[in-house]
Amino acid sequence: MNLQLNTKLADGYVSNSQIARVLTEDWVKNNTYCPQCGAINLDVYKNNKPVADFFCKLCMEDFELKSKNGILSNKIVDGAYHTMIDRIASDKNPNFFFLTYNKSNWSVNNFIIIPKHFFVKEIIQERKPLAVSAKRAGWIGCNIDLLKIPELGKIYLIKNASIIKQGNVLANWSKTLFLKNKPIEAKGWTLEILRCIDRTKEPEFKLEDIYEFEKTLQAKYPNNHFIKDKIRQQVQILRDKGIIEFKSKGVYRKISE
Repeated sequence: MNLQLNTKLADGYVSNSQIARVLTEDWVKNNTYCPQCGAINLDVYKNNKPVADFFCKLCMEDFELKSKNGILSNKIVDGAYHTMIDRIASDKNPNFFFLTYNKSNWSVNNFIIIPKHFFVKEIIQERKPLAVSAKRAGWIGCNIDLLKIPELGKIYLIKNASIIKQGNVLANWSKTLFLKNKPIEAKGWTLEILRCIDRTKEPEFKLEDIYEFEKTLQAKYPNNHFIKDKIRQQVQILRDKGIIEFKSKGVYRKISE
């Protein structure tokens, strides 16, 4: 990968947003690969396809790009709230690329992919409607809350200007695939437990550490009266999928990249 953006493509553009879009889309097209199958270079959708920017000709995965100058914030501004909610509920939701760059030298700092199966309603924040004085009065946008996405779902291709080995990227992507075809409720439980595990501070954690979140989970699932049983079930699933490692009775270790 070449971390430099091709600034020659900015000639003729005046708008900063247009310049950023042209440079970052060109960089993705010429420097990245499909994290699903490893195919070199993604293709660009023509005619401003509304649901995605790129696609892989081999496995037909779709990808949408969000880019930003500076650091990656915890909230990413996206489009219409209700459109996003509808996309999540359908099979048309793309995977998301998040790219940050340094405008002072037009170089890429971070490049992350979040698989579409990590996008659930809970991570989409509804923004306030536009004021009556605005051109699109009443329009409601949304933010993507990255804090609510488990670390498993944040797959770095570039981190702090360092390129991650392609083999590691493909392996990290592969670990997430067990979520892809899960029913929404079952997926929601798995994501909740992943977030609980993320909140434990040490590499090793005990089952009792996850039980500490029982009240929070009970509030989220008030009709479930067997929260600890559900926690044990989900921890076992994550162990079987190689996301966490069993160390001894009631003790587990997070598996790093």
